[in-house]
Amino acid sequence: MKILIVEDEPKVASFIKEGLEANSFDAEIVYDGLSAEKLAQHIKYNLYIVDIMIPGINGLDLCKRLKNLDSDIPVLILSALGTTDDKITGFDAGANDYLIKPFEFRELLCRVKVLMKQTNNTPTKSNNLTAYDLELDMDKKVARRGNLSIDLTAKEFLLLEYFIRNSGRVLSRNDIAEKVWDISFDFGTNVVDVYVNFLRKKIDKGFDKKLIHTKVGFGYLFGEL
Repeated sequence: MKILIVEDEPKVASFIKEGLEANSFDAEIVYDGLSAEKLAQHIKYNLYIVDIMIPGINGLDLCKRLKNLDSDIPVLILSALGTTDDKITGFDAGANDYLIKPFEFRELLCRVKVLMKQTNNTPTKSNNLTAYDLELDMDKKVARRGNLSIDLTAKEFLLLEYFIRNSGRVLSRNDIAEKVWDISFDFGTNVVDVYVNFLRKKIDKGFDKKLIHTKVGFGYLFGEL
């Protein structure tokens, strides 16, 4: 589960991040609202933890923008402002929960788990696969990475889908041939390598972070090294 922490106090942000990672969450920190909005446009998070008093875009405005991007992703607001009116303002901005500072980490963790459970029990409206900053639209048959829309042939699309569904796992040429081409791999042909290279040029070219990697003697791995 990937969580974005938007908090301009480094000690507080680190305290939250370390606690979440100790409980098997993948947590990332940004210190201002503008950076948070940019990341949210390109990366699929499962939860946002947002402080109200942050530079760039304040937490309430950021909450509204995040909800406009995807209303299904929960937002947990953190604030030293703890009156009933303050809480109502936060909920009116779209927050799913509101936690008053200072707080004990175990209470934050409890609220995070409840929000995650609620999200997992909500049927998803999209039919997309996401991995890192790459999204595969299963309905429109198109890939997106960052702001770039990538047109794929039918076979390239199937190959990328197979890679995403097996992210982090080394796939042999035989695995790929059987699942994507529905044939046993012919060691006299390089069709798998050719299509992997086609795909690599489309989704990795121009990006610093490469997602398709060759594992010499084994096959290919999709994901971060």
